[in-house]
Amino acid sequence: MSKLTTQERNALPDSAFALPGRRYPIPDATHARDALARASEMLHRGNLTQAEYDLIHSKAEAVLRQERL
Repeated sequence: MSKLTTQERNALPDSAFALPGRRYPIPDATHARDALARASEMLHRGNLTQAEYDLIHSKAEAVLRQERL
């Protein structure tokens, strides 16, 4: 898994995160895939709503589509 330092994370624009509050960073394909995995896990644990999961999924998929181009 690719790690973001605190400085790198703080430098990301809000648009690089899947959820408000700067949660689930998705600046690249590696982080997008990780966000999908973590979101699925958190949904099944009851820590995310279906709407939050759907938002993470759609934003992460958009990042992955861009990486494929």
